[in-house]
Amino acid sequence: MAKEIVTGDSVVSIHYTLRGEDKEVIDSSDGGEPLVYLHGRSQIIPGLERELDGKKVGDALKVEVAPAEGYGEYDESLKISVERGQFPKGAEIKEGSMFELANDAGGSLVVRVIGVTDESVEVDGNHPLAGQKLFFEVKLVDIRKATADEIEHGHAHGPGGHHHD
Repeated sequence: MAKEIVTGDSVVSIHYTLRGEDKEVIDSSDGGEPLVYLHGRSQIIPGLERELDGKKVGDALKVEVAPAEGYGEYDESLKISVERGQFPKGAEIKEGSMFELANDAGGSLVVRVIGVTDESVEVDGNHPLAGQKLFFEVKLVDIRKATADEIEHGHAHGPGGHHHD
C-alpha cells in the first residue's frame, strides 16, 4: 500500500513548536495532543499549509513563514480609539483584554485593548503576531483521507465522529 501524503482534504496530525523572531517559544504541542486539521481548508496559516503539502508521516521540517503568509502585515489603520460607551456595561477594560466589536460593514473585528482613558479605549485589531516572521518546527504524525462528513462540515472530526448540536 502506498504511503499517504498530505493533499487537499487530508486529515493531518502534526506536532509543532512555533517561535517568534526573538526565537522564544510562542506555542507548542510538545507534551500534549497533536494539532489535527483538514488540509486545504485554510485552518492553519497559509505559509505552513503550503509547506506541508505533499509531505508524509514521519517527515520533520523547519518552516519560516513571512508575515504575508502568516498573520498578515501589521496594519496601523487597525489601531483605533473607541468611546468607552461602546463596550458592554460592567466589562473589565484593561490593557491586553480582548473584545469583539461590530464594524460598519455588518461584520465584527476582534480587538486587543492597548490603552485606556476615562473617555476612550485604544484598541488594536491586528493579530498579536501580525507583521512577524514565524518559525515552525513540525513533525507529521498521522495522515488519513477525510470522511465525507468531514469534507461536508469543513473540519476534521475526533475519534468516534462528530456530533453537531
